[in-house]
Amino acid sequence: MREKVPHDILPAGLVNLYKPPGPSSATYAYRLRRVFGIRKIGHAGTLDPFADGVLLVCVGSATKLVEQLMGLPKHYRTTLRLGVTNRSFDTELPFSPVEGAAPPSEAEIEAALVGFRGEIEQVPPVFSAVKVEGVASYHLARRSEAVEGKPKSVRIDRIELLEYAWPLVTMEIHCGRGTYVRGIARDLGKLLGCGACCQTLTRTAVGPFGVDDSVRLQTMPPEQVRLALIPPSQVLDLVNAASHQRPGP
Repeated sequence: MREKVPHDILPAGLVNLYKPPGPSSATYAYRLRRVFGIRKIGHAGTLDPFADGVLLVCVGSATKLVEQLMGLPKHYRTTLRLGVTNRSFDTELPFSPVEGAAPPSEAEIEAALVGFRGEIEQVPPVFSAVKVEGVASYHLARRSEAVEGKPKSVRIDRIELLEYAWPLVTMEIHCGRGTYVRGIARDLGKLLGCGACCQTLTRTAVGPFGVDDSVRLQTMPPEQVRLALIPPSQVLDLVNAASHQRPGP
């Protein structure tokens, strides 16, 4: 019979994990089960399969921190392709050209972005994990049974145009919990009258945890990954320090 490991010596803490494009967040996070020899793994905030960047993964008893970590502000860098659309507003489905789409000017894009700053109402994309009568919306969308969700309030602290060369727009976005960057692409495309989809999406930070410090499972040996585990008390210290440094509204 397998000997039970005492609870007080089981690994516990946070891994600032880099998720590459392709796998789902859950699939990638669960790779840490083998690294730490524990099944109790939870991630704080899902990244779409096509997206990459910071994925906070809690190990062992630190899974109780998941809800608190999900409330941390998130930073993204995204490139949108204008002049196209599809049902997922990302690369999961082929892009379809928008008939008659005309390139907007940089000034028109800047003016449109003003309306996305602050507290806004956003309808979750139909390809999302939002539950509709107990079923994830993306399951319904893949069966062509999706219904438009209800608007919800989200917070966008910063949305800045970094580069523009038709048809590509690169932006930096700082936002709160529950904000869909694909929803921003959808709504911006409608506002500009030319359509838009996310071509790339990178989560560059979640609270004090940045992508430059993320653990890369593809290149780091297991012993180095285990050394990167941040103890729960240190996680809370980092979160509290970051919240005190953040400027008020």
